[in-house]
Amino acid sequence: MSIRIIPLDQLEKSDKTTVEMLPLLFFPRLKNFYSRRAARLRDLAAKNPLGDYLRFAAVIAGAQEIVLYDHPLHMDLRDRLVQSAHEGKPPLDIHTLPRDMHWHRLLHSLIAELKPEMSGQALAVLENLEKASATELEALASALFAQDFAHVSSDKSPFIWAALSIYWAQMAALIPGKARAEYGEQHQFCPVCASIPVAGVVHMGNHDGSRYLHCNLCESEWYVAGNRCTCCDQTRDLHFWSLDSEQSAVKAESCGDCGTYLKILTQEKDPAVEPVADDLASLVLDARMEQEGFARSSLNPFLFPDES
Repeated sequence: MSIRIIPLDQLEKSDKTTVEMLPLLFFPRLKNFYSRRAARLRDLAAKNPLGDYLRFAAVIAGAQEIVLYDHPLHMDLRDRLVQSAHEGKPPLDIHTLPRDMHWHRLLHSLIAELKPEMSGQALAVLENLEKASATELEALASALFAQDFAHVSSDKSPFIWAALSIYWAQMAALIPGKARAEYGEQHQFCPVCASIPVAGVVHMGNHDGSRYLHCNLCESEWYVAGNRCTCCDQTRDLHFWSLDSEQSAVKAESCGDCGTYLKILTQEKDPAVEPVADDLASLVLDARMEQEGFARSSLNPFLFPDES
């Protein structure tokens, strides 16, 4: 199954019934969104060996909250939605959507918020980004979206992605459409923007274990049926791993077919879990999965590879 976003006036009656029965897609609800993430990061930092980095990420998330409300986005996406539905592509496809200069304003506002909070290497990185030309910034964004990490240093990536994420989340929150399930593949990519997940979430009250994958860019969540790999769709040789106990709220689901794993967070076991924060705070589990020979199928916006 794959998910397409359809303009409201193009939904057939049967589509509307399906949407009401099973929410296939949740667009981001941005009120206090980043402040909740920042609070979770700070809470997790208190008893985590990576506490300093979690607090660093919390500072960025807190700045995102301020920048989000200082720079609202006004955009009519109806024509874009109609075009993308006709083409069968995500409406905010990172590979084809022309980027507005709005994200540059978000980045510079983010830098202004963060500079008083940073020192040393982090401050030097911000000052370097502050001087970058529009062309240079666009090249960095394109490299990140192409996962060409050799052309973007890992110390710049979180700041650039933080601004891009605000921009894409603002657009996603404005989409005037609903989701429709169709037969197809590539459900491991976000149906809103074609980016990849940071983690999966089993929502409160979802007793059948169905997961929603949380996008690492636009912050939308899309449904993926349970008991199958979220990357290759196979249903055999799936295993869950945890470091604490069977009751752990954070587990890794591995697939022996494609050799990948994805963190799955269960709200009933901890209602406070937050995809980005809890994924970042459980890097010990990532180390264990790598020892077992599995590779991540996801990407955390505060944990970009350094391939330079």
